[in-house]
Amino acid sequence: MSTANGSDRLHGLDAVRGYALMLGIVYHATMSFLPGPQFWPVIDTHRSLFLSGVFFVSHMFRMTTFFLIAGFFGHMAVEKRGVAAFVKDRTKRIALPLVVGWPILFAAIVGASIYGAYVASGHMPTMQEHAAAVAHAPTPPPLAFPLTHLWFLYLLLWLYAATLGLRALVLRFDAQGRIRASADAVVASVVESPLAPLALGVPTMLVFLFGGPWRQWFGVQTPDSSLIPNAEAAVAYFTAFGFGWLLHRQGGLLNILSRRWPLYLALALGLTGACLATAGVAPLLTLAKPGWPTAAYAACYAVATWSWTFAMIGLALKHLSNESPMRRYIADSSYWLYLIHLPIVMVLQAMVARLDAPAEVKILIVLGVAFPLMFASYQLMVRRTFIGAILNGRRAAPKSQKASRKSARLPAHPEPAE
Repeated sequence: MSTANGSDRLHGLDAVRGYALMLGIVYHATMSFLPGPQFWPVIDTHRSLFLSGVFFVSHMFRMTTFFLIAGFFGHMAVEKRGVAAFVKDRTKRIALPLVVGWPILFAAIVGASIYGAYVASGHMPTMQEHAAAVAHAPTPPPLAFPLTHLWFLYLLLWLYAATLGLRALVLRFDAQGRIRASADAVVASVVESPLAPLALGVPTMLVFLFGGPWRQWFGVQTPDSSLIPNAEAAVAYFTAFGFGWLLHRQGGLLNILSRRWPLYLALALGLTGACLATAGVAPLLTLAKPGWPTAAYAACYAVATWSWTFAMIGLALKHLSNESPMRRYIADSSYWLYLIHLPIVMVLQAMVARLDAPAEVKILIVLGVAFPLMFASYQLMVRRTFIGAILNGRRAAPKSQKASRKSARLPAHPEPAE
């Protein structure tokens, strides 16, 4: 992978990573407006099938895309810095924000949930109401723990540990490089085939069908309530992370995704339409029933997930590979915005809950207030502070320093943040 081309491709991948995290903010913003049974702390008086569709489609691919790119950049970092430096870097940028940020954000989310309940009922929740809610709550999973939306950091640590362990075993017992050569050949054959989404979707499809009870409308169950990741998330996201890790060994294969993105987008749209026609647009909490219809749905959903992922990555590689200060800023800020967004979004959802307006208007208000607030907090509190150095691996250079570096013609090749 040449330096020029590699740099171009990394701009596109970094943009996709940032936009995937931003899409997660939109995803959570839709949740108070979903029709049908309510499972979100903030309940709006207006519901929307359109926003339900946005929820459904965004959940199909955003985290698969994120973990694929995380694996790609993870392998890049190990190759450039070595394992020890990689572990130190990820401890600072992933484990530290998880440990420090979780109690703060959990308290804020609890406060936002109480405020949402107050808006919905007109009074503060009583102990009797809390006891009734606990009594009707589902049975907690083993090692239950409320990871909240920070589950992706926790799962990343699992994936790093598992991948580095496998890497050590391969290096120990594959001195001739045969296993690595075979893995490279498999990855190349998969990417070169137009059936790549089908091949990569098989593990997810199988875990849907045989991994235990499955709420098919929601696809991969979010592993946010236990210290042991559920089977769906473990299989689906390890597949994505591992594939991204191996894909970096043959970066030239990205050119194939860049050429084929229209094909994958058409396939994604068709299969997503088939899933919605089968399951409906409104959320369903019921468990899937065994049978061929469920198997067909699982196959369509899994292949659609990878079709969306390849389409979004290919589209970015084709059209977003040039360097853009705005996209770079969004990519840099996306990590911070995603960390802090949930309690902010929940409070804003509660504030518009009783507003007599369509749900589509309300979500525009929520996002129209949330994003400027969060970008302002990034600019003032993070970008050029020690927090930014922790999250993004560096402090942003002041404008004067950037101008001096540019005038001196010093090349700047920032490593993409993960």
